[in-house]
Amino acid sequence: MSATSAQSIAAEIRRRVPGIGIKKLHKLLYYCQGHHLATFGRPLFVESISAWDMGHVVGKLWYSEKDHGTSSIGSIIDESILNTIGYVIARYGNLSAADLERLTHAEDPWIHANRDRPEHGSVWMQNSDIERFFKNNVADPDDNELDLTVRETWLRKVSPPRPTLTADTVDGIRARGRSLLLDNRR
Repeated sequence: MSATSAQSIAAEIRRRVPGIGIKKLHKLLYYCQGHHLATFGRPLFVESISAWDMGHVVGKLWYSEKDHGTSSIGSIIDESILNTIGYVIARYGNLSAADLERLTHAEDPWIHANRDRPEHGSVWMQNSDIERFFKNNVADPDDNELDLTVRETWLRKVSPPRPTLTADTVDGIRARGRSLLLDNRR
């Protein structure tokens, strides 16, 4: 399987989360990329993610949509890609854009990139940094430290989530975030 375009991933997210705002979309794209990198060791989409004033942004997609509007073009047939998108939406989809911004801005890839970012500028976020962070810090508590091969096999087999699935709560994610911050300070 090769990486697809961020435009195709965005179209699928919009299909599953109608009316999603641009900030929330880009946060979910970041989480899709991070979880896919950690699970499969390769990018979900080919475009880079950058740290902007508004947070994580897939710049090429943002500029394209600014100039040409959104597109629903691009069908995804790879089950691992669909499952990654479904997992991210189930886990983070009920959070607001502001909640996702607070969550992502407390994570190492953002902290490190933002440290080097000029005021009102942008800095490219390396996939290797995103992958390392997600492998080491964003395990699902229900995964019980799954071996990467087991997790990859599971993601290939699992069906796309049904709307009745319950996503994490804001309080639960905040608690895990505080725990991660405390662990990193030790």
